[in-house]
Amino acid sequence: MKPILRPLLLLGLLFTPLAWADAPTRATHPDGAAIASGHQLATQAGMEILAQGGNAFDAAVAVSSTLAVVEPISSGLGGGGFFLLHDAASGKDIMLDARETAPAAATEAAFLDKDGNLDRDRSVNGAWSAGIPGLPAALVELSGKHGKLPLKSSLQPAIRIAREGFPVYARMAKGYQSRREVMERYAGTREVYLRNGKPIAEGDLFRQPELARTLERLADGGFDGFYRGQTGKLLLAGVKQAGGRWTADELAGYTVKARAPIVFNYNDWKITTAPPPSSGGIALASMLQILEGWDIKSMDAAHRTHLVVEAMRRAYRDRTFFLGDPDFVDIPQNVLTSKDYAQGLRATIHPEKATPSDLLSGNPTPLEDDETTHFSIIDQEGNRVGATQTVNLLYGSGLIPKGTGVLLNNEMDDFALKPGTPNAFGVMGYEANAPKAGKRMLSSMTPTFMENADKVVVLGTPGGSRIITMVLLGILGYDQGLGAQQVAALPRYHHQWLPDVIEAESGAFDEGTIKQLQAMGHRIDLPGDSAAGGRGSSHVWGNLQTVEWDRRSNTLSGGSDPRNPVGSAEVR
Repeated sequence: MKPILRPLLLLGLLFTPLAWADAPTRATHPDGAAIASGHQLATQAGMEILAQGGNAFDAAVAVSSTLAVVEPISSGLGGGGFFLLHDAASGKDIMLDARETAPAAATEAAFLDKDGNLDRDRSVNGAWSAGIPGLPAALVELSGKHGKLPLKSSLQPAIRIAREGFPVYARMAKGYQSRREVMERYAGTREVYLRNGKPIAEGDLFRQPELARTLERLADGGFDGFYRGQTGKLLLAGVKQAGGRWTADELAGYTVKARAPIVFNYNDWKITTAPPPSSGGIALASMLQILEGWDIKSMDAAHRTHLVVEAMRRAYRDRTFFLGDPDFVDIPQNVLTSKDYAQGLRATIHPEKATPSDLLSGNPTPLEDDETTHFSIIDQEGNRVGATQTVNLLYGSGLIPKGTGVLLNNEMDDFALKPGTPNAFGVMGYEANAPKAGKRMLSSMTPTFMENADKVVVLGTPGGSRIITMVLLGILGYDQGLGAQQVAALPRYHHQWLPDVIEAESGAFDEGTIKQLQAMGHRIDLPGDSAAGGRGSSHVWGNLQTVEWDRRSNTLSGGSDPRNPVGSAEVR
């Protein structure tokens, strides 16, 4: 097990003035910090910045930028993300929305071929597939408005690793092979990923000097150091050379949005999570408030799974029709997150029978790809960050504009580019998620906080449309009393309304549970089996990263998904 889990027993516990004499004492802040991320170099980078006197937000800059260097398969400066923040001094929570935006040229018509069909190559590969990146602006915002250290200090670990290099790991090399044909179309990408004409291989030392210089310009110039100046000119030139149409005004006009999180209660937990344009928070509120009407902890596995799946089914149906960029779409958020609405949905669930999805009118749910990354942080002041960032598909668009080292996203495919036509993942979207200039595409990224009288938790994961259900299962795991590493390792299952099938990891259910679920009318898509009408579930999925502060014992712990051999959780 690669995570480093070193719970620290801390002194100085404080009684609250109104507590009963025999009530347990609870610490007001941790005397240490915990970080969990998808790569050990990123976790170490965050700890390095904390040791220099930085807070959780400075550490988040270091972790995020380092992941941009060491996980190009999943995220990067050419992508975007959501950063859920808790400021301990004020007690306030906000979400920084750094989702990519659509260029004005990227209309629905621009993605159709001469016959009026969706041009799939254009929607997922190269310049047309890329939205205006948001991640660099988020790093500037995190440092300037929330951090204690200069941006230049917090970016130093990423700059150093980009310049000096790191060993290529198996997933990175395998992912390159699957996207090699696209990536080698572009001179800028070939310069980074080919060595003497040969592609990167596991164990190679992977250096990115151009990306190091781009990070240095960001460190020196802040926002203008990426979105204007030399980097901006190189990005615009590279997109134009590859046939795309970005403008200098669009690039320089990108803004991070500070949004109010979704907040609701489940049992004795306060849940704080991502609002639109993430679909995750509204879906979580719906699912958990549906489930709150039953004592699922006392049920057998089959009946518990049945009710969880039925809650998933209904939340994902609503996701399709109501959710999009709140700056462009009127979202009935108060209704969708209300207990009354959840109670109405609960009343439609039969405790012993599956509800066929075709009885819930509508059409299939939009997806996003699995290749995303997440990190979770708690610092010694009690500040918290849960961040999920992505470039969408493996290695995004495959395009690196020459001279930048920046691999651009292919998030345009997360829009409904042609309503009613499946995207790269065989699913459809509709008007609420259609592209418009400056609009942000719908996402499933769901960084989340949980807190009650005794515990504080940060969790999140990559996993495309499965992100939301993985976070749901993580919340249910913590509610059942599991620890951080146990939650990170939980087996996973998923239902997204259509296709009408439960997808499950290997070993998620025993044979008895499978038979009971099938007797209730559920179809189950086991790993490698697409006969049930699903996608043919992969053996495992996700990369959950979580940290927990137990205020009774004042101990910190972290959980890093054992499915990812290069991830790590560390407590100091």
